[in-house]
Amino acid sequence: MADAINNSISNLTTENQTFYDRALLERLLPELHFYKDAKKKKIPKGKGTKIEWRIFKSLAIPTTPLTEGVTPSGSNLDIAPVTAECNQYGDYVTVSDVLNMQAKDPVITETSMLEGEQAALLVDTLIRDSLAEGTNVRYANGKTARTGLAVADVLKGIDVKKAVRDLRKFNAKTFSDGYYHAVISPEQAFDLMNDTSEGGWIDVNKYTDNKPLLKGEIGTYAGVRFMTSSNTKVVDGATGVKVHLGTIYGKDSYGVPEIGDGSAAKPSIIVKTDGGNSDPLNQRNTIGWKNMFTSKRLQENAIVRLETGVSA
Repeated sequence: MADAINNSISNLTTENQTFYDRALLERLLPELHFYKDAKKKKIPKGKGTKIEWRIFKSLAIPTTPLTEGVTPSGSNLDIAPVTAECNQYGDYVTVSDVLNMQAKDPVITETSMLEGEQAALLVDTLIRDSLAEGTNVRYANGKTARTGLAVADVLKGIDVKKAVRDLRKFNAKTFSDGYYHAVISPEQAFDLMNDTSEGGWIDVNKYTDNKPLLKGEIGTYAGVRFMTSSNTKVVDGATGVKVHLGTIYGKDSYGVPEIGDGSAAKPSIIVKTDGGNSDPLNQRNTIGWKNMFTSKRLQENAIVRLETGVSA
């Protein structure tokens, strides 16, 4: 078991604290593909860890004509609350006293950056796992179950078109750019871009409308803007088959919290240089981070999971 570091506040100057925060963010931000598209809900500081989104269901169409001079009954709002509870996550690294804290030692800087990457992958993984749930799924090549997928059942344009059909059938909203968004594995992207039979794939370097690119964006197809991530989920299918889980989703389909004045995706970085009684010679320093986070599916019919094999 690691030795406890029990002392309170770090003796870092404001300049150094800001420097390490910035180093952490440099590795944190580029990894958060899912986070930027989530519906954010603020939890005021000091108001606990529970969060609630209120989902307003569409009003029924009034098909009965109005009667002259008669006030109709009107409609009632149908509001469905969706709740979740944030959990605290964090980690730390212990380094020796030979590092000079005030001199912005490269080891501590690199550690801060590695922890930024670690925190980003945690946030991305929690959202990814949330989106990988649910029953709204398309299996490649017309298969009906994960266990039926073979290695050759790779992602093709027809699978994307069917997923988009599902989203449109249930009136899933597109983002402000007019597209649905998707995160798929690099292997799935390779197969999709090599599906010449369907046509229509547009690489990002061939865009003609000058729209701002999404982080990690590789192109569009069938009304979907695709991003790739090495952090997509991979599970076991039939014997010898690794099944890749990509996701196509619409606006406001899932939610994440924002706590107090900041983003829950931005962790607090904590650097300590005095171990207290457990470290009488001050031989250990710690660099750590922590945050509060959760992810929640808000619109089941606005998320489609794509399960496929991949090419060797």
